[in-house]
Amino acid sequence: MEEYIGRYTIACSFKSVSDNFLWAFAGVYGPNLDNNRVCLWEKLAGIHSWWNLPWWIGGDFNVIRFPSESSSSRRGQSAMVELFKCISDLNLVDLALVGGFATWANNHSWSQLDRFLISPEWKSHFPDVWQKRLPSINSDHLPILLDCSGIRGGRRYFKFENMWLKSEGFVERVRQWWSSYQLQGTPSFVLAGKLKALKRDLKLWNMQSFGDLRENKKGKLKEILDIERIQEARPLNQDEVERKTLLGEELERIILLEEISWRQKSRALWLR
Repeated sequence: MEEYIGRYTIACSFKSVSDNFLWAFAGVYGPNLDNNRVCLWEKLAGIHSWWNLPWWIGGDFNVIRFPSESSSSRRGQSAMVELFKCISDLNLVDLALVGGFATWANNHSWSQLDRFLISPEWKSHFPDVWQKRLPSINSDHLPILLDCSGIRGGRRYFKFENMWLKSEGFVERVRQWWSSYQLQGTPSFVLAGKLKALKRDLKLWNMQSFGDLRENKKGKLKEILDIERIQEARPLNQDEVERKTLLGEELERIILLEEISWRQKSRALWLR
């Protein structure tokens, strides 16, 4: 509906198609210097008063809320007080983080710098909302997911997947399959029969070559998460560092295929 772009914040107001629910979101990338953080807190207060809607804020605040949210002794007491005051003044709910206690880590220290903050009105509309930490992919920040429990699955229909075109030799493979189908009858009967046979071969090949992308992704994410839990307890050895890098590269490939698939499902012709 409306948008705002600031130095440390990008905010939008939305209207949900399903129920006309009006709400706002603010994405945050917090500054490192305490003096600059004052500007961030002021802008968030301004956005809140401007739209006066149920809303949530998410991003890298670059500051922790409590000393226990960091393994470092350099905790920035004044920055913690300012974040606490912002949450209190804007009447926001700081959701518990599921799946771990750090959202940033290197091989020496960790902190919870990223979080979602939601208004009570948002929580009333989505009572099952929760935030979960996800494994990182070639980054020192771990992504976090705000789950509102609003997506439902449905029946899966067969369709041509554009991601198949990323597989080397795919067109030649289809050509060989098509030539191998020997059917007798009217042209329409032969065409229908070949399409049915091609559908069967494509489904089998897709499962063998790509598998279930969702399950494959979950497996890679779980391996990365296991390594990151070790990293929270001690520095990683060289084998663990190399394994995490390899998993990240494999996960990036899966995510690219997944993006192609979701883009096709959305019927979008381009992405901004």
